[in-house]
Amino acid sequence: MLLNQFLLLAAILFCIGVYGVIARRNAVMVLMSVELILNAVNINLVAFGQLHDVTFGHVFALFVIAVAAAEVGVGLALVIMIYRNKRSVDLDQVDLMKG
Repeated sequence: MLLNQFLLLAAILFCIGVYGVIARRNAVMVLMSVELILNAVNINLVAFGQLHDVTFGHVFALFVIAVAAAEVGVGLALVIMIYRNKRSVDLDQVDLMKG
């Protein structure tokens, strides 16, 4: 397969993820959209690493996957705490961080 096909797939995933972050008001959907963005980045890293015959792209993609797993764990914990306090995960109704 050509590099252009991987880049097109990554661009489509990235655009869907950005749209999900901007348009969605549900916190869980926003977290899923961020995961789509990180997966698009991983596709780019692996594709360019394969193109140049280096393993740095693959290794860096593994680090991104580890950070994404930690982000999901912390993000879901925050969503659960917000739901317990507000009975909603709608981001428009959450104003806990306002000072």
